[in-house]
Parts: sequence; structure tokens; C-alpha cells
Amino acid sequence: MSSRILFFIISLLAMTIIGTVTAGYHIWQARDGQINIGGSLRLIDHTGKQVSENTYKGTWQIVLFGYTFCPDICPTNLMVITKALNKLGPLADKVTPIFITIDPQRDTVKQLASYHEYFHPRFAMLTGTPQQIAKVAKDFRVYYNKTENEAGSEYLIDHSSITYLLDPKGNYVTYFSHGTNPDIMTETLRKYIH
Repeated sequence: MSSRILFFIISLLAMTIIGTVTAGYHIWQARDGQINIGGSLRLIDHTGKQVSENTYKGTWQIVLFGYTFCPDICPTNLMVITKALNKLGPLADKVTPIFITIDPQRDTVKQLASYHEYFHPRFAMLTGTPQQIAKVAKDFRVYYNKTENEAGSEYLIDHSSITYLLDPKGNYVTYFSHGTNPDIMTETLRKYIH
């Protein structure tokens, strides 16, 4: 087995383990009984527009972190959200799915715009400086870590794979684990969105 294939297998296993471990994030609560997930953000979307947390207030927000060069977990989760929103019908107009990159070095506005074409048109795909991304990831309790190969020209990023649902005020409602069935996600969204 080549070292490149072994590298990808080990990285995928690590991401799966991290996703499982971070599923416990939902038990971290603030003193008022509300789960303390999210916060302010100052990023740029896939159209080049500057956005903040207020940009998406008034809509239900499905938030996940990842990167466009992710070989498996990210496109899978993005497709689950796309299918769930398609099944949701007109209620999908009340939802803004938000994909925040953890790889701003490669995920430029142009790269995100190209990636956006493969998923639901309501997606907002966001990037920013490494410092901005680190701040937002911390607010959402998202883990990520760049893992370089021997050549250093290509790399994967280990990261947690939780998808969050926020209400129109930006408050945490629930989460979806990696691999959630689109039907389950649609059913959950219908439970909250009226």
C-alpha cells in the first residue's frame, strides 16, 4: 500500500473518530440553561459580499464547518442538507444553510463560488482570514487541525463534523451528526419550522 493511500485512510479514520467524539458537544451548556453555541462573525461569502451574524437573522440557520478539498465528510453532509431542503419544499425558503471553511488558504471566494454550484442554491459559503475562521470555529466549538503529507503540497484537515440548527435569532436549537439521513433531517426541520 502506498504511503499516499495510507495517509488518506488514516486521515479519514481520524475525522470519523473526531466527529463521534464531538457529538457530545450538545451537553455543554451556559448557566442560563441555553446551549452556548455560535456568536458574532465577520466573513465573506461566495459572492464576495461581507457578512455578519445579523445577515442571517430572521431565517433558520443550518451551520457546518468544512473545506472544499475534503474527500468525503464535507460533500456528504452538504448533500444531505441539499436533499433535506429539497424535501422541505416551500419551507426551505425560511432556511439559510451556511458552510464555513476551515481552509481559508485554499477556499477563496472563487473556489467557494465554484463549489457552491454542486449544492442547494440557498447555501451561503463563507471564508475569511485564518484569524477570523479560528474565532468563529471557537464560538461553535469546532475542532480542526491541518495534517500535511511528506511533500507538503497537499493536505487534509481533521475536523469535527457536527451540523448545527440555529433559530431565527441565532440561538442553538439542535444538532445533526455526520451521516444523518436526509429524511430524518427533513422531519426534524418540519418539527421546528412553521
